[in-house]
Amino acid sequence: MRRSTLYFNGQILSMDAQDSMPEAVLTEGETIVAVGAEADLRATMPADTTLVDLQGQTMIPAFIDPHGHFPDSGFIELFRVNLSSPPLGTCHDMETALRRLRDRAKTTPKGDWVMGVAFDNTAISEGRMPTRAELDSVSRDHPVWVIHASGHNGTANSMALERQGISEDCPDPLGGRFDRDPVTGALTGLIEGISAMGALGDTTFLIDEVQFWQGFAASRDEYLSHGVTYGQNAWANADLLSRFAGFPADADPGFDLTILPIAELEPNLSQGPKAMREFANPHFTMGPRKLFSDGAFQLQTAYLREDYYRPVTPEAPRGVPYADADHLTAEVRKLHDMGFQIHCHCNGDAGADLFLDAVEAAQMANPRHDHRHTIIHGQLLHEDQFERMVQLGVTVSFFSAHIYYWGDRHRSTFLGPDRAARLSAAASAARHGIRFTLHNDASVTPTRPIHLAHCAVNRLTATGGTLGEEQQISVLSALRAQTIDAAWQVFQEGRRGSIEVGKLADLTILSRNPLSDPDRLLDTKVTKTIRRGTPVFEKAAASDIR
Repeated sequence: MRRSTLYFNGQILSMDAQDSMPEAVLTEGETIVAVGAEADLRATMPADTTLVDLQGQTMIPAFIDPHGHFPDSGFIELFRVNLSSPPLGTCHDMETALRRLRDRAKTTPKGDWVMGVAFDNTAISEGRMPTRAELDSVSRDHPVWVIHASGHNGTANSMALERQGISEDCPDPLGGRFDRDPVTGALTGLIEGISAMGALGDTTFLIDEVQFWQGFAASRDEYLSHGVTYGQNAWANADLLSRFAGFPADADPGFDLTILPIAELEPNLSQGPKAMREFANPHFTMGPRKLFSDGAFQLQTAYLREDYYRPVTPEAPRGVPYADADHLTAEVRKLHDMGFQIHCHCNGDAGADLFLDAVEAAQMANPRHDHRHTIIHGQLLHEDQFERMVQLGVTVSFFSAHIYYWGDRHRSTFLGPDRAARLSAAASAARHGIRFTLHNDASVTPTRPIHLAHCAVNRLTATGGTLGEEQQISVLSALRAQTIDAAWQVFQEGRRGSIEVGKLADLTILSRNPLSDPDRLLDTKVTKTIRRGTPVFEKAAASDIR
């Protein structure tokens, strides 16, 4: 029997096309069946309907993560050594990082891997990645691997290099590099770029089947506690796809997910006798195909039109493309012609130019209406690029959390004050009529929708400075970017993202109305999460309900 529930006596932000604020919502089973005046819904609801008094709190559609790497945060919590620095963590210097790794090595069987994650060279006192020698000092009996917070480089000790078959004779792959001592030519242990890291950069590195689903459960519970019911794994290799494909078709994992296969798997992934066009389990959806054009700002590998403000790599003062223009154009054309949506990681403005050029070439050869190809991150987009995006039908998901976590370093080191003021230029996108979303790129930064909205609305750095007031957006825009616009960006707007009849009863209850005072946005707490009509997270409401 499908139970009915009536929600009333609160502020309801529907996120529909009119941004209407109905008095009440009636759900039946996992579906919203009526929205409107409380008296009307009471007159038509079944006699045994459960009544939920919102007590002045605010209901919105459940949050949607438009770009992230679920369930990475669960793997970090359960299986990795967390080396994050303030404001994310407490690793201030190299010795702290090395001590944590040594402590883990002491409790790890000899020969097994020790993996440190979330290390940020720009945030520790030494201002660099660890060396091969330092990781050898951690242990010569364990392969030790430390991956950067961005996921775009890392350092291995001698045993780890040997395990992965990386030697002085290995050539640098396109978009990657095995760092060498300039005098001796010996490997330093630093591996730069996803192509060079190989399996070391994969989500499931060192994760077996049991650990995978343990990490899934940990991430699921975290996301639900922050009002998120629909997430994304935005870089799925063949191994990761097989993990999701192996989940029983008739079981509910407790969380819904869009999964983005890496582009290089096509056309073999979706064509031929062994094709995987969709998952058997309805809670997992095959999403856009994923490409990269460049790297990360923290490593100065994001590809820029102009030099970094304070370049750290003289031979590449503008960063590096992860693919040459011809290769990227061919990949975009292949996926575009196959009818897929494309999400392309483009941090820098020159990286975005590469992707826009490729989309333009694909559209000229084979025009497609409403493809929704998406720039992921888009941290340094200019007015001319927004104009091209409108013409090409390209959308964007902004990594606005960078404003808080790395905004000060963008201003002082990466971009300088003028370009940093345009970081994640959501207001400019809105002026051009571009529908955009906001993301945390978890686990680079944790999935925290309210804090993410605060980043885009107030644009405050970790030290309290304001970064580009002219790019501030409204609270409503920031919420829509993580609800209905996030659903739209992956063609899910007919199923979720707003409180409308016929959509899933995925709902989040907040302690206060976030629209009432943008400066108090961080006072807003998730008090209840409803997924498919069923409460899946609840805590006591905040005492300062307004």
